[in-house]
Amino acid sequence: MRLLARRRTLESNAAQDLRRVEDSVKSAYMGSKLITLPTRANAPVVIWLVALTCLPEVLLTLASTGLFDGSGLRRWALMHGAFWNALLNGWEPLYAFQREAMFLTYALLHGGFLHLIGNMIAVLALGGIVVARVGQQGFLLLYALSAIGGAVGFAILSNSEGPMIGASGAVFGLIGAWKFWEWQKRNHLGASMRPLWRSLIGLALLNLILWIALSGLLAWEAHLGGFIAGVIFAAIATPTMRYRI
Repeated sequence: MRLLARRRTLESNAAQDLRRVEDSVKSAYMGSKLITLPTRANAPVVIWLVALTCLPEVLLTLASTGLFDGSGLRRWALMHGAFWNALLNGWEPLYAFQREAMFLTYALLHGGFLHLIGNMIAVLALGGIVVARVGQQGFLLLYALSAIGGAVGFAILSNSEGPMIGASGAVFGLIGAWKFWEWQKRNHLGASMRPLWRSLIGLALLNLILWIALSGLLAWEAHLGGFIAGVIFAAIATPTMRYRI
């Protein structure tokens, strides 16, 4: 009986110690502005996706230098791979299922190396966080759904008749998932939400500044659509801190 009572006492003390540790960790985070999330550097799926996305722009740039006969190749790529609102409003597609395919293919094309590099740096920076939370297949699913979400946002909110290209819709989906997980962790730890709201306001202001600097040529509609898709994906796929797919 004494041994049983002593064991229960030890278990009770251990539980209390664990609660104290958890409370101290929460207290430390409550006073901290920085919330870090686990990451997996150099995940193969992220590297391969970046390489695949870079390939079209590399080929189109080489064609424009005259290194090989590729005159008109960029125009051909835009006509066949970009997202065109007009295809949803009466234009005849150039090939079967172009209306459906363009919801993904536009994310493989860019307007030049600066456009490409900016997006791929973001993918490399955020891809590890996503892989660490939802795995490599989950990363691919999130990326694809965010690209589709970006196209849907552009189709609904934009009246542009020009082509829309770039992986920024998918990138903003990764950002949306990242920010949802930050909110989730802050909520779990009882940490302040102010840094999160400030970062989101900063993101919105950055879009506004770029939209003005680019004379309205920034596809903010795709950014918003991708961001919302990323948040929804994270909320469904990882509803709690402990849940991972």
